Amino acid sequence: MFIFTLLGLLSMAVIILLAFALMMKMRRMEELNKIIAELKKSLDEMDEQAKLIVRTDLELNKTYEELDHRLNALYALQRISRELSRTLDQNQIFRVLRQEHLQEIGFEKMLILSSRQNNSALQLRHQLGFSQEEAAGIEKSLNQGKTPLLINQITATFSSAQKANKDNPLNPALKQACGLDSFVVLPILKKSGHFGFIILGNSAAQAPLAAGDEELITILATQLGQALDNAELFENAYSQHQELEKKVISRTKELSDALDEIKAVSKRKTDFVSAVSHELRTPLTSIKGYASILLSEKSGPLPQEIKERLVKINKHSDELVHMVNDLLDIARIESGKFEMKLEPVDLKETAAGIIDLLGPQMKEKGIAILPEFPARLSPVLADRTQISRVFINIMGNAVKFVPENTGAIKISALESGDFVQVNIADNGIGMSDEDARRIFEEFYRVDNLINQKVKGTGLGLTLVKNIIRAHNGKIWVESKLNQGSTFSFSLPITKGR
Repeated sequence: MFIFTLLGLLSMAVIILLAFALMMKMRRMEELNKIIAELKKSLDEMDEQAKLIVRTDLELNKTYEELDHRLNALYALQRISRELSRTLDQNQIFRVLRQEHLQEIGFEKMLILSSRQNNSALQLRHQLGFSQEEAAGIEKSLNQGKTPLLINQITATFSSAQKANKDNPLNPALKQACGLDSFVVLPILKKSGHFGFIILGNSAAQAPLAAGDEELITILATQLGQALDNAELFENAYSQHQELEKKVISRTKELSDALDEIKAVSKRKTDFVSAVSHELRTPLTSIKGYASILLSEKSGPLPQEIKERLVKINKHSDELVHMVNDLLDIARIESGKFEMKLEPVDLKETAAGIIDLLGPQMKEKGIAILPEFPARLSPVLADRTQISRVFINIMGNAVKFVPENTGAIKISALESGDFVQVNIADNGIGMSDEDARRIFEEFYRVDNLINQKVKGTGLGLTLVKNIIRAHNGKIWVESKLNQGSTFSFSLPITKGR
Protein backbone atom coordinates (compact mmCIF):
# COMPACT_ATOMS: atom_id res chain seq x y z
CA MET A 1 0.00 0.00 0.00
CA PHE A 2 2.82 2.25 0.91
CA ILE A 3 4.42 1.52 -2.35
CA PHE A 4 1.32 2.44 -4.26
CA THR A 5 1.01 5.57 -2.27
CA LEU A 6 4.64 6.42 -3.00
CA LEU A 7 4.20 5.70 -6.67
CA GLY A 8 1.14 7.90 -6.70
CA LEU A 9 3.05 10.70 -5.11
CA LEU A 10 5.92 10.24 -7.54
CA SER A 11 3.49 10.22 -10.43
CA MET A 12 1.91 13.37 -9.15
CA ALA A 13 5.32 14.97 -8.79
CA VAL A 14 6.25 13.92 -12.31
CA ILE A 15 2.98 15.23 -13.66
CA ILE A 16 3.50 18.49 -11.82
CA LEU A 17 7.06 18.76 -13.15
CA LEU A 18 5.91 17.98 -16.68
CA ALA A 19 3.14 20.55 -16.41
CA PHE A 20 5.62 23.14 -15.16
CA ALA A 21 8.06 22.26 -17.92
CA LEU A 22 5.26 22.51 -20.50
CA MET A 23 4.18 25.86 -19.09
CA MET A 24 7.77 27.12 -19.24
CA LYS A 25 8.13 25.90 -22.83
CA MET A 26 4.91 27.62 -23.83
CA ARG A 27 6.15 30.88 -22.30
CA ARG A 28 9.43 30.44 -24.18
CA MET A 29 7.53 29.86 -27.42
CA GLU A 30 5.52 33.02 -26.85
CA GLU A 31 8.73 34.97 -26.29
CA LEU A 32 10.24 33.44 -29.43
CA ASN A 33 7.15 34.30 -31.43
CA LYS A 34 7.41 37.88 -30.22
CA ILE A 35 11.08 37.96 -31.19
CA ILE A 36 10.24 36.44 -34.60
CA ALA A 37 7.50 39.04 -35.12
CA GLU A 38 9.90 41.86 -34.20
CA LEU A 39 12.56 40.40 -36.49
CA LYS A 40 10.05 40.15 -39.33
CA LYS A 41 9.00 43.72 -38.73
CA SER A 42 12.65 44.82 -38.73
CA LEU A 43 13.30 42.84 -41.91
CA ASP A 44 10.30 44.47 -43.55
CA GLU A 45 11.54 47.90 -42.50
CA MET A 46 15.04 47.09 -43.75
CA ASP A 47 13.56 45.90 -47.02
CA GLU A 48 11.66 49.18 -47.41
CA GLN A 49 14.80 51.15 -46.55
CA ALA A 50 16.83 49.11 -49.03
CA LYS A 51 14.23 49.75 -51.73
CA LEU A 52 14.27 53.48 -50.82
CA ILE A 53 18.09 53.52 -50.98
CA VAL A 54 18.04 51.83 -54.38
CA ARG A 55 15.43 54.25 -55.68
CA THR A 56 17.37 57.20 -54.26
CA ASP A 57 20.60 55.86 -55.76
CA LEU A 58 18.93 55.49 -59.16
CA GLU A 59 17.53 59.01 -58.92
CA LEU A 60 20.91 60.35 -57.84
CA ASN A 61 22.63 58.55 -60.71
CA LYS A 62 20.06 59.97 -63.09
CA THR A 63 20.53 63.46 -61.59
CA TYR A 64 24.32 63.11 -61.82
CA GLU A 65 24.02 62.04 -65.44
CA GLU A 66 21.75 64.98 -66.20
CA LEU A 67 24.09 67.37 -64.38
CA ASP A 68 27.09 65.89 -66.19
CA HIS A 69 25.26 66.23 -69.50
CA ARG A 70 24.25 69.78 -68.62
CA LEU A 71 27.78 70.70 -67.57
CA ASN A 72 29.32 69.25 -70.75
CA ALA A 73 26.70 71.06 -72.80
CA LEU A 74 27.45 74.37 -71.06
CA TYR A 75 31.18 73.89 -71.63
CA ALA A 76 30.45 73.18 -75.30
CA LEU A 77 28.31 76.33 -75.53
CA GLN A 78 31.12 78.33 -73.93
CA ARG A 79 33.60 77.06 -76.53
CA ILE A 80 31.12 77.79 -79.31
CA SER A 81 30.65 81.32 -77.94
CA ARG A 82 34.43 81.95 -77.94
CA GLU A 83 34.77 80.71 -81.51
CA LEU A 84 31.76 82.73 -82.66
CA SER A 85 33.25 85.88 -81.11
CA ARG A 86 36.33 85.44 -83.33
CA THR A 87 34.24 85.14 -86.51
CA LEU A 88 32.97 88.26 -88.26
CA ASP A 89 32.06 86.66 -91.58
CA GLN A 90 28.38 85.73 -91.83
CA ASN A 91 29.21 82.90 -94.22
CA GLN A 92 31.60 81.34 -91.68
CA ILE A 93 29.51 81.70 -88.51
CA PHE A 94 27.60 78.44 -88.90
CA ARG A 95 30.78 76.54 -89.86
CA VAL A 96 31.93 77.05 -86.26
CA LEU A 97 29.40 74.41 -85.18
CA ARG A 98 30.94 70.92 -85.47
CA GLN A 99 29.79 67.36 -84.79
CA GLU A 100 31.65 67.14 -81.46
CA HIS A 101 29.80 70.25 -80.25
CA LEU A 102 26.52 68.63 -81.20
CA GLN A 103 27.33 65.43 -79.30
CA GLU A 104 28.38 67.35 -76.18
CA ILE A 105 25.06 69.21 -76.23
CA GLY A 106 23.29 65.85 -76.54
CA PHE A 107 22.07 65.72 -80.14
CA GLU A 108 22.93 63.68 -83.21
CA LYS A 109 21.79 65.95 -86.01
CA MET A 110 21.30 69.64 -86.77
CA LEU A 111 19.82 71.83 -89.49
CA ILE A 112 20.06 75.62 -89.79
CA LEU A 113 17.55 77.24 -92.14
CA SER A 114 17.18 80.85 -93.20
CA SER A 115 13.96 82.46 -94.33
CA ARG A 116 12.70 85.84 -95.45
CA GLN A 117 9.62 87.61 -94.25
CA ASN A 118 8.44 88.29 -97.78
CA ASN A 119 9.35 84.81 -99.01
CA SER A 120 8.21 81.63 -97.28
CA ALA A 121 10.91 79.50 -98.95
CA LEU A 122 13.51 78.01 -96.58
CA GLN A 123 17.21 77.84 -97.44
CA LEU A 124 19.53 75.30 -95.85
CA ARG A 125 22.57 77.15 -94.46
CA HIS A 126 24.35 74.41 -92.48
CA GLN A 127 23.80 70.78 -91.47
CA LEU A 128 25.44 68.17 -89.25
CA GLY A 129 24.73 64.44 -89.11
CA PHE A 130 23.26 64.24 -92.62
CA SER A 131 24.85 63.42 -95.96
CA GLN A 132 24.76 66.03 -98.72
CA GLU A 133 22.05 64.06 -100.53
CA GLU A 134 19.97 63.74 -97.37
CA ALA A 135 20.35 67.44 -96.63
CA ALA A 136 19.27 68.37 -100.17
CA GLY A 137 16.25 66.08 -99.88
CA ILE A 138 15.28 67.56 -96.51
CA GLU A 139 15.48 71.10 -97.90
CA LYS A 140 13.23 70.07 -100.78
CA SER A 141 10.75 68.34 -98.45
CA LEU A 142 10.57 71.27 -96.06
CA ASN A 143 9.66 73.60 -98.94
CA GLN A 144 6.68 71.51 -100.00
CA GLY A 145 3.07 72.08 -99.03
CA LYS A 146 2.33 74.11 -95.92
CA THR A 147 5.52 73.13 -94.07
CA PRO A 148 7.39 76.44 -94.78
CA LEU A 149 4.38 78.45 -93.62
CA LEU A 150 4.07 76.36 -90.44
CA ILE A 151 7.78 76.72 -89.61
CA ASN A 152 7.74 80.48 -90.25
CA GLN A 153 4.94 80.79 -87.70
CA ILE A 154 7.21 79.51 -84.91
CA THR A 155 8.11 82.36 -82.55
CA ALA A 156 9.26 80.37 -79.51
CA THR A 157 10.58 76.90 -78.67
CA PHE A 158 8.82 74.10 -80.58
CA SER A 159 9.63 70.64 -79.20
CA SER A 160 8.34 67.21 -80.13
CA ALA A 161 8.38 66.39 -76.39
CA GLN A 162 5.81 69.07 -75.55
CA LYS A 163 2.30 67.67 -75.12
CA ALA A 164 0.84 70.78 -76.73
CA ASN A 165 2.68 69.93 -79.98
CA LYS A 166 1.53 66.28 -80.25
CA ASP A 167 -1.39 67.17 -82.53
CA ASN A 168 0.38 70.03 -84.32
CA PRO A 169 0.64 69.20 -88.06
CA LEU A 170 4.24 70.50 -88.04
CA ASN A 171 5.27 67.69 -85.69
CA PRO A 172 4.75 64.76 -88.10
CA ALA A 173 5.86 66.90 -91.07
CA LEU A 174 9.26 67.56 -89.48
CA LYS A 175 9.64 63.98 -88.29
CA GLN A 176 8.96 62.69 -91.79
CA ALA A 177 11.06 65.29 -93.61
CA CYS A 178 14.07 65.13 -91.26
CA GLY A 179 13.83 61.52 -90.10
CA LEU A 180 14.05 62.58 -86.46
CA ASP A 181 12.24 60.81 -83.63
CA SER A 182 12.63 63.76 -81.26
CA PHE A 183 13.65 67.33 -82.04
CA VAL A 184 13.65 70.97 -80.94
CA VAL A 185 13.03 73.94 -83.27
CA LEU A 186 13.97 77.50 -82.30
CA PRO A 187 13.90 80.78 -84.26
CA ILE A 188 17.22 82.62 -84.76
CA LEU A 189 16.60 86.31 -84.11
CA LYS A 190 18.73 89.34 -84.92
CA LYS A 191 18.24 92.93 -83.78
CA SER A 192 17.15 93.77 -87.31
CA GLY A 193 14.55 90.99 -87.30
CA HIS A 194 13.99 87.30 -87.96
CA PHE A 195 16.80 85.33 -89.65
CA GLY A 196 15.75 81.68 -89.67
CA PHE A 197 15.59 78.52 -87.56
CA ILE A 198 17.77 75.89 -85.93
CA ILE A 199 16.55 72.29 -85.68
CA LEU A 200 18.35 69.80 -83.43
CA GLY A 201 17.22 66.24 -82.83
CA ASN A 202 17.88 62.54 -82.47
CA SER A 203 16.81 59.84 -84.87
CA ALA A 204 16.92 57.00 -82.28
CA ALA A 205 13.86 56.38 -80.10
CA GLN A 206 16.11 55.44 -77.17
CA ALA A 207 17.60 58.96 -77.15
CA PRO A 208 14.65 61.17 -76.14
CA LEU A 209 14.97 64.81 -75.27
CA ALA A 210 16.39 65.38 -71.79
CA ALA A 211 15.17 67.94 -69.31
CA GLY A 212 16.76 71.32 -69.98
CA ASP A 213 17.61 70.59 -73.63
CA GLU A 214 15.24 73.32 -74.75
CA GLU A 215 17.06 75.84 -72.54
CA LEU A 216 20.43 74.83 -74.01
CA ILE A 217 19.15 75.28 -77.55
CA THR A 218 17.73 78.67 -76.59
CA ILE A 219 21.23 79.73 -75.48
CA LEU A 220 22.72 78.41 -78.75
CA ALA A 221 20.11 80.21 -80.87
CA THR A 222 20.78 83.44 -78.95
CA GLN A 223 24.55 83.06 -79.52
CA LEU A 224 24.01 82.59 -83.25
CA GLY A 225 21.75 85.67 -83.41
CA GLN A 226 24.34 87.78 -81.57
CA ALA A 227 27.13 86.49 -83.83
CA LEU A 228 25.09 87.43 -86.91
CA ASP A 229 24.47 90.90 -85.44
CA ASN A 230 28.21 91.36 -84.76
CA ALA A 231 29.12 90.20 -88.26
CA GLU A 232 26.53 92.49 -89.82
CA LEU A 233 27.73 95.41 -87.69
CA PHE A 234 31.34 94.72 -88.69
CA GLU A 235 30.45 94.40 -92.37
CA ASN A 236 28.51 97.68 -92.26
CA ALA A 237 31.38 99.40 -90.44
CA TYR A 238 33.93 97.90 -92.85
CA SER A 239 31.81 98.91 -95.83
CA GLN A 240 31.48 102.45 -94.49
CA HIS A 241 35.23 102.52 -93.80
CA GLN A 242 35.96 101.38 -97.36
CA GLU A 243 33.57 103.97 -98.74
CA LEU A 244 35.10 106.66 -96.53
CA GLU A 245 38.59 105.57 -97.57
CA LYS A 246 37.60 105.82 -101.24
CA LYS A 247 36.19 109.29 -100.62
CA VAL A 248 39.34 110.30 -98.72
CA ILE A 249 41.56 108.99 -101.55
CA SER A 250 39.40 110.75 -104.12
CA ARG A 251 39.32 113.97 -102.11
CA THR A 252 43.05 113.75 -101.42
CA LYS A 253 43.68 113.40 -105.15
CA GLU A 254 41.43 116.38 -105.84
CA LEU A 255 43.24 118.41 -103.19
CA SER A 256 46.62 117.25 -104.51
CA ASP A 257 45.63 118.22 -108.05
CA ALA A 258 44.30 121.55 -106.76
CA LEU A 259 47.53 122.09 -104.79
CA ASP A 260 49.61 121.29 -107.88
CA GLU A 261 47.50 123.74 -109.85
CA ILE A 262 47.89 126.38 -107.12
CA LYS A 263 51.64 125.79 -107.08
CA ALA A 264 51.74 126.13 -110.88
CA VAL A 265 49.66 129.32 -110.73
CA SER A 266 51.83 130.64 -107.89
CA LYS A 267 54.97 129.87 -109.89
CA ARG A 268 53.55 131.60 -112.95
CA LYS A 269 52.59 134.58 -110.78
CA THR A 270 56.05 134.67 -109.20
CA ASP A 271 57.75 134.38 -112.58
CA PHE A 272 55.48 137.08 -113.99
CA VAL A 273 56.08 139.44 -111.04
CA SER A 274 59.81 138.83 -111.26
CA ALA A 275 59.87 139.44 -115.01
CA VAL A 276 57.70 142.55 -114.82
CA SER A 277 59.73 143.93 -111.90
CA HIS A 278 62.95 143.47 -113.81
CA GLU A 279 61.38 145.14 -116.84
CA LEU A 280 60.17 148.05 -114.69
CA ARG A 281 63.58 148.63 -113.13
CA THR A 282 65.22 149.80 -116.39
CA PRO A 283 62.72 152.55 -117.28
CA LEU A 284 62.48 153.60 -113.62
CA THR A 285 66.26 153.92 -113.43
CA SER A 286 66.19 156.03 -116.60
CA ILE A 287 63.36 158.23 -115.31
CA LYS A 288 65.10 158.75 -111.98
CA GLY A 289 68.45 159.40 -113.75
CA TYR A 290 67.00 162.01 -116.11
CA ALA A 291 65.11 163.65 -113.23
CA SER A 292 68.32 163.86 -111.18
CA ILE A 293 70.26 165.33 -114.12
CA LEU A 294 67.60 167.97 -114.71
CA LEU A 295 67.45 168.81 -110.99
CA SER A 296 71.22 169.28 -110.93
CA GLU A 297 70.68 172.13 -113.53
CA LYS A 298 73.81 171.10 -115.41
CA SER A 299 71.92 171.80 -118.61
CA GLY A 300 70.82 175.20 -117.42
CA PRO A 301 68.65 176.78 -114.77
CA LEU A 302 65.05 175.56 -114.35
CA PRO A 303 61.91 177.44 -113.38
CA GLN A 304 60.72 176.78 -109.82
CA GLU A 305 57.53 175.17 -111.09
CA ILE A 306 59.53 172.65 -113.18
CA LYS A 307 61.81 171.90 -110.22
CA GLU A 308 58.84 171.08 -108.02
CA ARG A 309 57.49 168.69 -110.65
CA LEU A 310 60.90 167.02 -111.05
CA VAL A 311 61.16 166.57 -107.24
CA LYS A 312 57.78 164.81 -107.31
CA ILE A 313 58.97 162.64 -110.24
CA ASN A 314 62.09 161.75 -108.29
CA LYS A 315 60.12 161.01 -105.12
CA HIS A 316 57.55 158.81 -106.88
CA SER A 317 60.34 157.08 -108.77
CA ASP A 318 61.91 156.18 -105.40
CA GLU A 319 58.56 154.79 -104.21
CA LEU A 320 58.20 152.72 -107.38
CA VAL A 321 61.78 151.42 -107.06
CA HIS A 322 61.06 150.46 -103.43
CA MET A 323 57.88 148.66 -104.48
CA VAL A 324 59.68 146.86 -107.33
CA ASN A 325 62.44 145.78 -104.93
CA ASP A 326 59.84 144.44 -102.50
CA LEU A 327 58.08 142.54 -105.30
CA LEU A 328 61.38 141.06 -106.46
CA ASP A 329 62.28 139.99 -102.92
CA ILE A 330 58.86 138.38 -102.39
CA ALA A 331 59.16 136.55 -105.73
CA ARG A 332 62.67 135.33 -104.89
CA ILE A 333 61.63 134.05 -101.45
CA GLU A 334 58.54 132.26 -102.84
CA SER A 335 60.61 130.64 -105.60
CA GLY A 336 63.35 129.58 -103.16
CA LYS A 337 65.98 131.65 -104.97
CA PHE A 338 66.42 134.15 -102.16
CA GLU A 339 69.95 133.88 -100.78
CA MET A 340 70.38 134.59 -97.09
CA LYS A 341 73.53 134.86 -95.04
CA LEU A 342 72.61 132.98 -91.88
CA GLU A 343 74.64 133.82 -88.79
CA PRO A 344 74.07 134.28 -85.03
CA VAL A 345 72.13 137.53 -84.59
CA ASP A 346 71.61 139.39 -81.31
CA LEU A 347 67.98 140.58 -81.45
CA LYS A 348 68.52 143.10 -78.63
CA GLU A 349 71.28 144.76 -80.64
CA THR A 350 69.23 144.65 -83.86
CA ALA A 351 66.18 146.19 -82.15
CA ALA A 352 68.38 148.92 -80.61
CA GLY A 353 69.71 149.82 -84.06
CA ILE A 354 66.20 150.14 -85.53
CA ILE A 355 65.06 152.24 -82.53
CA ASP A 356 67.97 154.56 -83.19
CA LEU A 357 67.10 154.68 -86.90
CA LEU A 358 63.42 155.51 -86.30
CA GLY A 359 64.21 157.76 -83.33
CA PRO A 360 63.71 161.07 -85.19
CA GLN A 361 60.24 160.05 -86.45
CA MET A 362 59.17 158.85 -82.99
CA LYS A 363 60.53 162.01 -81.36
CA GLU A 364 58.68 164.17 -83.87
CA LYS A 365 55.34 162.46 -83.01
CA GLY A 366 56.08 162.28 -79.29
CA ILE A 367 55.98 158.45 -79.24
CA ALA A 368 57.44 156.58 -76.26
CA ILE A 369 59.54 153.50 -77.00
CA LEU A 370 59.64 150.80 -74.30
CA PRO A 371 62.21 148.05 -74.94
CA GLU A 372 61.94 145.15 -72.45
CA PHE A 373 64.51 142.44 -73.14
CA PRO A 374 65.77 139.84 -70.64
CA ALA A 375 69.32 140.23 -69.37
CA ARG A 376 70.36 137.10 -71.27
CA LEU A 377 68.83 136.33 -74.65
CA SER A 378 70.16 133.58 -76.91
CA PRO A 379 71.18 134.64 -80.42
CA VAL A 380 69.03 133.50 -83.33
CA LEU A 381 70.17 132.00 -86.63
CA ALA A 382 69.19 134.63 -89.17
CA ASP A 383 70.17 137.03 -91.95
CA ARG A 384 70.95 140.28 -90.10
CA THR A 385 69.86 142.54 -92.98
CA GLN A 386 66.52 140.76 -93.52
CA ILE A 387 65.65 140.68 -89.80
CA SER A 388 66.37 144.44 -89.70
CA ARG A 389 63.81 144.84 -92.52
CA VAL A 390 61.29 142.93 -90.38
CA PHE A 391 61.80 145.32 -87.45
CA ILE A 392 61.69 148.38 -89.74
CA ASN A 393 58.40 147.36 -91.39
CA ILE A 394 56.58 146.40 -88.18
CA MET A 395 57.88 149.33 -86.12
CA GLY A 396 57.35 151.75 -89.04
CA ASN A 397 53.67 150.70 -89.18
CA ALA A 398 53.39 151.15 -85.42
CA VAL A 399 54.81 154.69 -85.67
CA LYS A 400 52.28 155.48 -88.40
CA PHE A 401 49.20 154.22 -86.52
CA VAL A 402 49.80 155.32 -82.90
CA PRO A 403 48.43 158.72 -81.75
CA GLU A 404 50.78 161.69 -81.46
CA ASN A 405 52.18 162.59 -78.00
CA THR A 406 50.27 159.70 -76.30
CA GLY A 407 51.55 156.91 -78.50
CA ALA A 408 53.74 154.11 -77.14
CA ILE A 409 55.52 151.12 -78.66
CA LYS A 410 56.67 148.26 -76.47
CA ILE A 411 59.26 145.72 -77.73
CA SER A 412 59.81 142.55 -75.69
CA ALA A 413 61.34 139.13 -76.21
CA LEU A 414 61.33 135.73 -74.50
CA GLU A 415 62.77 132.28 -75.11
CA SER A 416 60.34 129.41 -75.71
CA GLY A 417 61.92 126.03 -76.39
CA ASP A 418 64.20 126.28 -79.41
CA PHE A 419 62.83 129.67 -80.46
CA VAL A 420 63.01 133.31 -79.44
CA GLN A 421 59.68 135.15 -79.63
CA VAL A 422 59.61 138.89 -80.25
CA ASN A 423 56.49 140.97 -79.48
CA ILE A 424 56.01 144.51 -80.84
CA ALA A 425 52.92 146.08 -79.24
CA ASP A 426 51.40 149.52 -79.78
CA ASN A 427 48.42 151.50 -78.47
CA GLY A 428 47.34 152.59 -81.95
CA ILE A 429 43.98 152.43 -83.73
CA GLY A 430 44.07 148.62 -84.02
CA MET A 431 42.08 146.61 -86.56
CA SER A 432 39.10 144.25 -86.88
CA ASP A 433 39.36 140.45 -86.77
CA GLU A 434 38.79 140.29 -90.53
CA ASP A 435 41.63 142.76 -91.17
CA ALA A 436 43.90 140.84 -88.75
CA ARG A 437 43.27 137.63 -90.73
CA ARG A 438 44.15 139.29 -94.06
CA ILE A 439 46.85 141.75 -93.02
CA PHE A 440 49.70 139.58 -94.40
CA GLU A 441 48.10 139.20 -97.87
CA GLU A 442 49.77 140.88 -100.85
CA PHE A 443 48.49 144.41 -101.59
CA TYR A 444 45.98 144.24 -98.70
CA ARG A 445 45.56 147.53 -96.85
CA VAL A 446 43.26 148.18 -93.91
CA ASP A 447 40.55 150.69 -94.76
CA ASN A 448 41.00 153.46 -92.17
CA LEU A 449 41.50 157.25 -92.11
CA ILE A 450 45.28 157.04 -91.80
CA ASN A 451 45.68 154.71 -94.79
CA GLN A 452 43.38 156.93 -96.82
CA LYS A 453 45.74 159.84 -96.21
CA VAL A 454 49.04 157.97 -96.44
CA LYS A 455 49.79 156.04 -99.62
CA GLY A 456 51.25 152.53 -99.47
CA THR A 457 51.64 149.35 -101.51
CA GLY A 458 50.40 146.73 -99.04
CA LEU A 459 53.56 144.68 -99.62
CA GLY A 460 55.52 145.42 -96.44
CA LEU A 461 53.89 142.85 -94.14
CA THR A 462 53.76 140.26 -96.96
CA LEU A 463 57.52 140.65 -97.30
CA VAL A 464 57.91 140.38 -93.51
CA LYS A 465 55.85 137.16 -93.46
CA ASN A 466 57.94 135.61 -96.25
CA ILE A 467 61.22 136.61 -94.55
CA ILE A 468 60.15 135.01 -91.25
CA ARG A 469 58.96 131.83 -92.99
CA ALA A 470 62.22 131.65 -94.92
CA HIS A 471 63.92 131.50 -91.50
CA ASN A 472 61.61 128.58 -90.44
CA GLY A 473 59.83 130.92 -88.03
CA LYS A 474 56.22 132.01 -87.50
CA ILE A 475 54.50 135.40 -87.46
CA TRP A 476 51.04 136.42 -86.24
CA VAL A 477 49.08 139.42 -84.99
CA GLU A 478 46.57 140.10 -82.22
CA SER A 479 44.55 143.30 -82.47
CA LYS A 480 41.38 145.03 -81.29
CA LEU A 481 39.84 148.15 -82.78
CA ASN A 482 40.89 151.29 -80.88
CA GLN A 483 42.97 149.16 -78.48
CA GLY A 484 46.16 148.66 -80.44
CA SER A 485 47.95 145.75 -82.08
CA THR A 486 50.66 143.25 -81.11
CA PHE A 487 52.77 141.73 -83.88
CA SER A 488 54.70 138.62 -82.79
CA PHE A 489 57.25 136.50 -84.60
CA SER A 490 59.53 133.62 -83.61
CA LEU A 491 62.99 132.70 -84.90
CA PRO A 492 65.08 129.55 -84.24
CA ILE A 493 67.86 129.81 -81.67
CA THR A 494 71.42 129.22 -82.88
CA LYS A 495 72.36 125.60 -82.12
CA GLY A 496 75.43 124.88 -80.05
CA ARG A 497 75.29 128.24 -78.28
